[in-house]
Amino acid sequence: MVSPSLRNTDTPPLAELLGTARVVSIPTRTRFRGITEREAVIFAAPAGASEFSPFVEYGDTESARWLAAAIEFGWGEVPPGLRDTIAVNATVPAVSAAEVPGVLARFPGCRTAKVKVAERGQTLADDIARVRATREALGDDAFVRVDANGGWSVTEAFAALSELATFDLDYAEQPCATVPELAELRTLLARAGIRMRIAADESVRKSEDPLAVARAGAADLLVVKAQPLGGIAPALRIITEAQLPVIVSSALDTSVGISMGLHLAAALPDGMLAGACGLGTVALLTGDVVDRPLVPEGGELPVRRATLDAAALDRFRASPGREAWWRERIERCYVELAAGS
Repeated sequence: MVSPSLRNTDTPPLAELLGTARVVSIPTRTRFRGITEREAVIFAAPAGASEFSPFVEYGDTESARWLAAAIEFGWGEVPPGLRDTIAVNATVPAVSAAEVPGVLARFPGCRTAKVKVAERGQTLADDIARVRATREALGDDAFVRVDANGGWSVTEAFAALSELATFDLDYAEQPCATVPELAELRTLLARAGIRMRIAADESVRKSEDPLAVARAGAADLLVVKAQPLGGIAPALRIITEAQLPVIVSSALDTSVGISMGLHLAAALPDGMLAGACGLGTVALLTGDVVDRPLVPEGGELPVRRATLDAAALDRFRASPGREAWWRERIERCYVELAAGS
């Protein structure tokens, strides 16, 4: 992926960026991606609240794209929206089958669910039970997806999806880690007569070449996230060039980051959205930093900016040590962006 850079016309000085930054840590309702606390930097920026929240294990070069997105959303302009609301899916973490109905209850009105599978330490039997519980809870007319986060080999993915196909899946997201593996899996599934759409997520947002998956014919649709791709404008360029249907998703953001994703989804050309977007994940957090959290109502979210809640920012303020860690990370990523310009 081309290194992100700072555009001098709309980039704040580092001191201004740090001066608007608040570091928060919000507990999750259940373990998600191995974490129980979601840390984020929230900027009280001139154009509206913005967010910088790459996961802690990401390196500075990758995280710099997330900072570029935060700067674009907080100090730049968003493109005109073509829709006022966005349909969203429920997200089911790698919980036990018995916990699935309780998770789905946090997503009122959602008729699409994405179920996490291939969790380290769990088995295919666990995945099948969780997907079955989701299908039974939502009914036959709902859409059910699975997301493996690249956790399967080709052989494992073929075996798993052969079993999971009985639940009439909408698609399987990133079943394997690499583009060649995705292409091979698509071929194997087609030869076996298994109708299964493949969606690419990590192969887009973590790739040096986010269009490689489209050129290789390795996916039927793309899952895109605004922060990891450097912002709304870069994401729209990738989507336009890839010419594949799109689902806009989040990275367990606060409502501030969700707002960024909503503005991306709202700006997509007609016919590009491939279904409900993965932007309802604030429901997986125990709190938020805004006065009106962006949580699903009737299966949808309104496209709007989030207004910060000072009391919530204080309540979820990170420890001094974590705050210092994030501020140092911002400084390093800012240097990365400056070097890219």
